[in-house]
Amino acid sequence: MQRNQSLDAYRGCAMLLMMAEVLHLAQVAKAFPDSRIWGFLAAQQTHVAWAGCSLHDMIQPSFSFLVGAALPYSLAARAAAGQPERRLIMHALWRSFLLVGMGIFLRSLNRPMTNFTFDDTLTQIGLGYPFLFLLGLRPQKWAWVWLGIILGGCWLAWMLYPLAVTGSVAEAWVKQKNLGGAFDLWWMNLFPRPEPFTGHRGGYTTLNFLPTLATMILGLVAGRWLREGRDLRRFMVAGGVGVAAGMLLHFSGLCPIVKRIWTPAWVLFSGGLCFWIMAGFHWLIEVKGWRGWAFPLVVVGTNSIAAYFLAHVPPEFFASPLKTHLGATIFVAAGAGLEPLLYGGAVLLCEWLILLWMYQRKIFLRV
Repeated sequence: MQRNQSLDAYRGCAMLLMMAEVLHLAQVAKAFPDSRIWGFLAAQQTHVAWAGCSLHDMIQPSFSFLVGAALPYSLAARAAAGQPERRLIMHALWRSFLLVGMGIFLRSLNRPMTNFTFDDTLTQIGLGYPFLFLLGLRPQKWAWVWLGIILGGCWLAWMLYPLAVTGSVAEAWVKQKNLGGAFDLWWMNLFPRPEPFTGHRGGYTTLNFLPTLATMILGLVAGRWLREGRDLRRFMVAGGVGVAAGMLLHFSGLCPIVKRIWTPAWVLFSGGLCFWIMAGFHWLIEVKGWRGWAFPLVVVGTNSIAAYFLAHVPPEFFASPLKTHLGATIFVAAGAGLEPLLYGGAVLLCEWLILLWMYQRKIFLRV
């Protein structure tokens, strides 16, 4: 089956944005407090405190959206190979188990014991993947039905929880006081840990996997449209509807756009942006045929699991040999203010070169 290179490029772009955290633009911005450019770049590499959206906030929804978008291609390839449905389902369950396991493994690095947590990208995708896979085997109308059920059900559950507890809905979307936070106070303390779990300081919750599944369902719809060769105007309309609906919910006060608890408004708003971004990549690469510029992104996007693991390797593993062989002051050559940028840029280049080496030798990590 022919790969859709625009999906690889979009995935590579999302992964590079995640890997680029090593550039530490916030530190550079502090060194140049009067620079609006560095301030803007630093803000886009930082998650918003609660409500709203930055470029950095779009990494996880893009990755989740693309899991859904890639599924129709994967199912078509497996169907062409003659794999029975039962085997496909077993593979989906195994993949879910691996994703959750890898997420917990990476979150446990440099910890005194296993850090059971279920709010990172891999575990969130893994928890919802089996249901997404089942929807991928069914007609598209079921995707729309379950999208509505998940969004409506989540909105209602989050609104009813504080109403039942306090008689008011004021805390429905408040950090750590919402339904997801209450669930984790019970759920997370079922696992062994050095000290009792009292809440995630960022507000993230395990139950985010439910609305994250809705984001993956939007990606599933988009992937089917791509395989069917649907007009890109459909993607633009879907994106516009999603963005407008998310903003309407946000500004009406019914539901804020909050990535940290993956509110229904966030699903619609970020999902709409994903439709637009996907349409842009597809138009440039598949329609116009401009592929050369996307090669650095494709190198990363075709090996996203390897890139995810490389992003968790301590940066000093790459930077220390460079300082040894090129001089201890190599990263301060342009001044102390730009040291984090040069340091991170060197690390990012080393990681990309490893992925390039794997790409050229057709070494791809799959789950």
